[in-house]
Amino acid sequence: MSANEEHAELITRVARDRDRAAFVALFDHFAPRINAYLRRLGTDPAIAEDLTQDVMVVLWRKAELFDPAKSSLGTWLFRIARNRRIDLARQSRRDDLDENEPMLLPAEPVEAGDDLDARRRDARIRETLALLPPEQMELVQLAFYRGLSHSQIAEATGQPLGTVKSRLRLAFGRLRRAIEADTAIDID
Repeated sequence: MSANEEHAELITRVARDRDRAAFVALFDHFAPRINAYLRRLGTDPAIAEDLTQDVMVVLWRKAELFDPAKSSLGTWLFRIARNRRIDLARQSRRDDLDENEPMLLPAEPVEAGDDLDARRRDARIRETLALLPPEQMELVQLAFYRGLSHSQIAEATGQPLGTVKSRLRLAFGRLRRAIEADTAIDID
């Protein structure tokens, strides 16, 4: 009987009968190997020991899930160990988040006047967009609403890249002037 066949027989006994002797045999064989594997991956020795224990608990509790037709028992257990290590690394990265990180804090309340200014500016931009020639408007929509690059726009429209860039530059110039004019009006 090969080692894989012997391990398959032992895990079958664990799954079917909750055979403690079979579990001890598997534990004695795999636990040191899993621990060494985790340590080779750079896992802290104490954490490697904890993860090894977790893997062996999975072996005891979920032995019936092992399918010898899909993999060897060693492959199954080492995959569980690797996944537990990855889960732990992901969890520790989440724990490293600084709760005072500006991106994680809620936005400051918007002043009523600022909100009004933003709405006016948005309305002015919409008005200016509506006044753009159709060929410029189409390119602005492709750039901003669909997120296409200049070369992707040129390909999608069949226009030369230089034409696309020129038309977008003209459209953005008009939008900039409209925004600047709106700002100048608000200051006066």
